[in-house]
Amino acid sequence: MRTIFWIYILIGTLSFGNKDGDFEWVKTLPKPWKLTEKDFASYLPVFKNRFPDFHDRIKALNVWRVGTPYGIFKLGEEKEPDKDPILRIDTSDCTVHVLTTLAFAQSLNWDSSREKMIDIHYKVNSEGKKEPTFKSRWHYTSDRILNNPQTVNITSRLLPASKLEEVSIELNRKSDGSQFLDLDWTSNQNISFIPSEMVRRVNLQDLPSVCGVAFVKRSYFKMGIVIAHEGFLIDRKSLIHASSKEGKTVEVDFFNYYFSEDGPRFDGIMVYTLHEEN
Repeated sequence: MRTIFWIYILIGTLSFGNKDGDFEWVKTLPKPWKLTEKDFASYLPVFKNRFPDFHDRIKALNVWRVGTPYGIFKLGEEKEPDKDPILRIDTSDCTVHVLTTLAFAQSLNWDSSREKMIDIHYKVNSEGKKEPTFKSRWHYTSDRILNNPQTVNITSRLLPASKLEEVSIELNRKSDGSQFLDLDWTSNQNISFIPSEMVRRVNLQDLPSVCGVAFVKRSYFKMGIVIAHEGFLIDRKSLIHASSKEGKTVEVDFFNYYFSEDGPRFDGIMVYTLHEEN
């Protein structure tokens, strides 16, 4: 079994150059969620070599991770109040899929992936450092999109301001005045999004080949939350996301997913670009 594993690694290292062929090669690899951390990390330098472009590498990792079993709230700080691991590959929810893929795309081994995950998933503390604590985590996707330099909001570039909808909200503040999460933190923000009736007006060809898309749910506003779900928009047409309904990470047509037979699944979208930090 180990011999077969290293044959995959060798082939991946030596044979590359045709981009479409490279993405097909990804589909031949062992299922990543079945690998040990060590074996999974062994592929990261191979992905770096075969996909030197950052966005191509994100796409390739997305393709590889399709099928990953779904599990919600499976990341933590490895200590109280959330003892789940900082980084994992065996299961994923929507945000875990986005952030761990960003971390893996910028790393060559497991330890550097874990450090990059801390960099992506946590805010700077009063001492100018990023420490993995429950209260310093980017819990709110809209907050992360507006303020994290690795997921940069481009929603307002896609349609005229008159076509957007804006919500003024205090994140993490419920309608009864209590905090949704015990963070000792709230944030008043004005957040613009593309409402459902305008989503088809977005020219997907104006987007990068790989970007992030976050889904707005008005019913969540009363909980101090704007975003209900997120994923990657690939090749300006496909959504790759961790689906609770399907029980795994899947690839679907973006518009077909958003507009179900019963109407829009959500109330709007935010779109963000993905950035590599050195």
